[in-house]
Amino acid sequence: MQIIYKEEFVPHREEVLSAIVRGDTFIYPTDTIYGLGCNALLPEAVRKIREIKKRDEAKPLSVIAPSKEWILKYCEIGDERQLDRLPGPYTLILKKKPDCPVAPEINFTDDTIGVRIPKHWFTELVEQAGVPFVTTSVNFSGGSFMKKFSDIPEEISALADYCIYEGEKKGVPSTKINIAGVKTARE
Repeated sequence: MQIIYKEEFVPHREEVLSAIVRGDTFIYPTDTIYGLGCNALLPEAVRKIREIKKRDEAKPLSVIAPSKEWILKYCEIGDERQLDRLPGPYTLILKKKPDCPVAPEINFTDDTIGVRIPKHWFTELVEQAGVPFVTTSVNFSGGSFMKKFSDIPEEISALADYCIYEGEKKGVPSTKINIAGVKTARE
């Protein structure tokens, strides 16, 4: 795993953008906690995230949307004012439109998708890459999430390609808001 500290990030920006697009796996900071993710369009990359986390297929993954426009294009939102919560510490649970291009491995159980736009500088990279990006906590499914570098389980750090580190996080996972109006596997 290549570790890039926030203060050393600028010279690595283009390398990281390319790695996002090609599907490398990342441990990265958000406005709440550290996330584990990859390009959500690539089935093989999403499968790797599931394997790293030991995540059951019954549990959906969420994505960082590259923009609000992406959400409007690929998700059923109903009242667009719901998007006023973004960017921020929220995951909106929405119904996917039939042409939503995320890998099927994101959600095997129903037609919903969790979308976030964290209020954080890493989100700008996702926007620039122009792809939805898996966002899930850095832990084994059901375990404690990462707050600082020493919290990363060795098995996870051995399988992740990059870690973008900016110091200890004191947040909690994002708040899920079910706008889809259906019971999902996330609840």
